[in-house]
Amino acid sequence: MADVEASVRALVNGDCDCTEQALAQINLRRKINLLIDEWKSAGGGDVLPDVRDRMRLRSLMNVDKPARVLARR
Repeated sequence: MADVEASVRALVNGDCDCTEQALAQINLRRKINLLIDEWKSAGGGDVLPDVRDRMRLRSLMNVDKPARVLARR
């Protein structure tokens, strides 16, 4: 999914037609939503990760980087 999103962004940034890639991205999102609905109807009740969780993890991972740079000097 990330590859499809990146290709759409690249095409949009290059002012090119991204219709096929955008439709593929929409279809992937539909499939994910269907899988989530099936999972929930089968009894899945865990909290699924969202973008905010991923962003928090990224910021935590970036906190370690300055320490590594200082340790190399």
